[in-house]
Amino acid sequence: MKTRIKICGLTRLEDVQAAVGAGADAIGLVFYPPSPRHVDLATASKLARAVPPFITIVGLFVNADPALVRATLSAVPIHLLQFHGDEDESYCRQFDHPYMKAARVRPGLDLVQYAAGFPSAQAILLDAFADGYGDGGKVFDWSLIPPALGKPMVLSGGLDAGNVGEAMLRVRPAAVDVSSGVEAAGGIKDAEKIRSFVAAVRAAGLMPTD
Repeated sequence: MKTRIKICGLTRLEDVQAAVGAGADAIGLVFYPPSPRHVDLATASKLARAVPPFITIVGLFVNADPALVRATLSAVPIHLLQFHGDEDESYCRQFDHPYMKAARVRPGLDLVQYAAGFPSAQAILLDAFADGYGDGGKVFDWSLIPPALGKPMVLSGGLDAGNVGEAMLRVRPAAVDVSSGVEAAGGIKDAEKIRSFVAAVRAAGLMPTD
């Protein structure tokens, strides 16, 4: 199956157009105010209107007040929610909306057990552990990933055009998620880096499996 590509943390119309033009399958909008990639509802709505059919719009939240999530869903045509904080399964499913749950990977975290705690999730996103929320461009130890999670796995954490091919060959994710790895600065994407990342993913997808 084709590995899906999400470009996350888009803040500008030209970056949405670059992601779409390069062939991304999904774009991510960040609704977490401390992040340099945060967008308000007016900006998010404008960016979402620039996304053509059949490309998934993902809304990222971190320990958000449920009222904020609902207000965002009313204002922006989000297809998939991404919860990146300490939310539990009952919180995540209360919105009656498809979602994926992020896990901040570190030694000692049982990822199979973690995934089992979110039976209603569409996927589990694996990210690097950090004191805050967000990977900060860090790659985590891929050997910590079990052979099967029991859920589709989205790989994040310090990916870029130079390492995503190796990552795909080693862990065979259903999708990859990149943000800082295709940026010129925090929240400002680089169109050439986006194109190179997508090309690297597609090239790795053509390599034979073991």
